[in-house]
Amino acid sequence: MIKPKVLIVEDEANIRRFVRIALEKEEFHVLEALGSGQARLDAATRKPDLMIVDLGLPDGDGKELIQDIRSWYTAPIIVLSARDSEEEKVSALDAGADDYLVKPFGVPELLARVRALMRRARALPGDEAPSSRVRFGKVLVNLATHEVFREGVPVHLTRIQFRLLVALIRGNGKVITHKQLLLEGWGAAYADRNHYIRVFMGQIRQKLEEDPSQPRHFITELQLGYRLSGVVVEPD
Repeated sequence: MIKPKVLIVEDEANIRRFVRIALEKEEFHVLEALGSGQARLDAATRKPDLMIVDLGLPDGDGKELIQDIRSWYTAPIIVLSARDSEEEKVSALDAGADDYLVKPFGVPELLARVRALMRRARALPGDEAPSSRVRFGKVLVNLATHEVFREGVPVHLTRIQFRLLVALIRGNGKVITHKQLLLEGWGAAYADRNHYIRVFMGQIRQKLEEDPSQPRHFITELQLGYRLSGVVVEPD
């Protein structure tokens, strides 16, 4: 059995060792990088299944690393940082992180979040839809191949962005609540993190709406959730 690979990007040796031992007990193959330069190289060449990234790196800010690699690296990214303000959490999610854990942290919580993101990375939804292709506006989504096109040009979505998109597509124009979207994207442990949804819906609008400031398709229903307008199912 091939062990899933996790890349730890952390310059503090004690924390790297602590996290590595915990992950190895869970049968993960652990890679280590002390800074963003090595992390970029390892992400490109060794293709980890998940990354754990500190924000305070010796050769740059972790958010810049995440933003740089998100154009081609689709696997989950967890931020592990002593910065505990909501502003820092939101900016890290904006950069492309999937989750944020504040130091000091407990091993059980870290492992639970790793397992949850790995499960969702392995099991993207879409196969149960009556047709594998849907369209809204100038966007075409192939649910079977997990491909998204805007005006015929491929659009890169992370796994969680795609999961949220599919949840809205399946809603068939109905409102999907914040809680439902959090369950679809991250799982039950994240049911109270509404700011995650706000950030990720903003990212999706930037990629798929003609004018993200005046969305025509990804509609906010205040204090409730979101709905996707104008979806048309195409024959396979």
